[in-house]
Order: sequence, then C-alpha cells, then structure tokens
Amino acid sequence: MHSEPFDLKALIRPVPDFPKPGVIFRDITPLFQSPRGLRHVADAFIERYVEAEFSHIGAMDARGFLIGSIIAHQLNKPLILFRKQGKLPADVIAEGYQTEYGEAFLEVHTDSLCEGDSVLVFDDLIATGGTLLAATKLVRRMGAEVFEAAAIIDLPELDGSKRLNDAGVPTFCLTAFSLSEL
Repeated sequence: MHSEPFDLKALIRPVPDFPKPGVIFRDITPLFQSPRGLRHVADAFIERYVEAEFSHIGAMDARGFLIGSIIAHQLNKPLILFRKQGKLPADVIAEGYQTEYGEAFLEVHTDSLCEGDSVLVFDDLIATGGTLLAATKLVRRMGAEVFEAAAIIDLPELDGSKRLNDAGVPTFCLTAFSLSEL
C-alpha cells in the first residue's frame, strides 16, 4: 500500500495581521481538525521520544496542551502544565518573560517537579522563545533540567530556537516558516 506524502504546512493556516498589523499568525486549528494530520504530528513526536531518557512532559498554555497531552499519554509520562498567570489553583512559582507583544508571566505548581527530574517542554510554536525560556527557568528553579524544547512550528527569523540553544536547551520542530511566508 502506497501512501501519499504528508504536507504539514498545508494544515497550518496563515492569518495575516493577527493579533496586530504586520504579524502572520500560524493557526494550528486546521491540523487538529484533520485526524490524519494530528496522527502524523503525534507519531513524529512519539517516534522521536519513545526511547528518550526524560521523566516528565511540560506543556505550555494553551496550544502546547493539545499536543503535549497526547504525547504524555502515548509515552506514559506525567504531564506538567505551565499556565498563564492566575490560572493554577495551588501554590505556584512564576517567571516573567517578554512575548512578541508585551510582557507576561508563566506559572507552574511548586510540587510539579523534584530535583533530578528531566522535562521535555512542548509548545505549538517557537517564535522569540520567551515562553519556553520562562518554562526552562521554572524547571531549573525546582532543581530539575530541561531535556529538550519541542514544537510543531519554528519561526527561525525571530531567534527563539537560537536563544534556547544558547541557554543550553536543544530544540526540535517539525516544520519552519519564514516571517513573510503565506
């Protein structure tokens, strides 16, 4: 049986001028509306990490939760939620970071990780790297380490993957877009 090549980029919708003029937003909702597309993405991450040595998966609020939870389930790993400020109910630690649009805070429950844990951090996209760098700082503050940062999409012109690598965090993305690519 011969299967057709898979075009991941075709399932990522460009939305010009969102959330502000000049920005091309990379919308992954069409990917989640495609069972074949979602299976392809999940399988690619599962194949990469099935034999990797890490203890937890950390998913970024909110689109990182979508793929991170699937991977955590399939790899039988605990899932840690990194949330926007004010969303977690128990004791948290917080880290401020710059986004493409301003400043934000990321929080995680203080009892999510222990010294010696190793975390694969997930998001839908790496732009400036701010969210994943904040998560890395939170992981390290709890005595754990980041195994790798993974995302569906990289925007290499915004240097997020470079910033993560410079901070000692390897990165992996399934695809990349230039800032002007529609």
